[in-house]
Amino acid sequence: MLNDIKHELQNILSGKGEVKYGNTIKAVAGYLRRSKETGGLAPEEKFIKNKEALRLIDWINDNNFWYNDIDFNLFVSEGAEQKVYLKDENSVLKLNDSIYYESWLDYLNNLLLNNYFFPDTAYELIGFHMNSETLYAVVQQRFVKLDQLTDLGEVKKFLDNNGFKNIRNNDYYNSVLGIILEDLHDENVLTQQGILYFIDTVFYLKSEVFWK
Repeated sequence: MLNDIKHELQNILSGKGEVKYGNTIKAVAGYLRRSKETGGLAPEEKFIKNKEALRLIDWINDNNFWYNDIDFNLFVSEGAEQKVYLKDENSVLKLNDSIYYESWLDYLNNLLLNNYFFPDTAYELIGFHMNSETLYAVVQQRFVKLDQLTDLGEVKKFLDNNGFKNIRNNDYYNSVLGIILEDLHDENVLTQQGILYFIDTVFYLKSEVFWK
């Protein structure tokens, strides 16, 4: 069964499969993949993130995909990787500069993986925003209001049942899929009416396992 899931995820990340809110994310990711392939880099070389950002900005300009309708007075929280603003009573906007990732493509893959595993809190990519020469992706996500503290033991049990084993602290790894899921503390997983909602996920691929 996990091998079937792996094949489905491979299709999604290569632009062929479907996932909630996936079309725009896949369009941007596909553009970056094509840019990388035509950029003259050998397969083993890392795609330079600054160069990648410049090509991404070209795509944003060509597709009029800047998003500036953000009410900065509705600030909710800020972490190392993103800033969160209330959009309305049902949703939040998250501005993420992909700092946790080696490339923007890795960040976009993270969005697709989140939307596959956790569709109840799927990210909708609605644009990009530039602030102080820093490029941010703007994603919209369901606003989840917790009504009880999250039991990290329940998080561990839920993930274990789905093939993700705890490797240290709040980090998990699925050895069949080759997917790492990190930083699942009680501010990134909320509980509402006894249901776990994963609102901030950090997925990484072990490429040598995932694409095998």
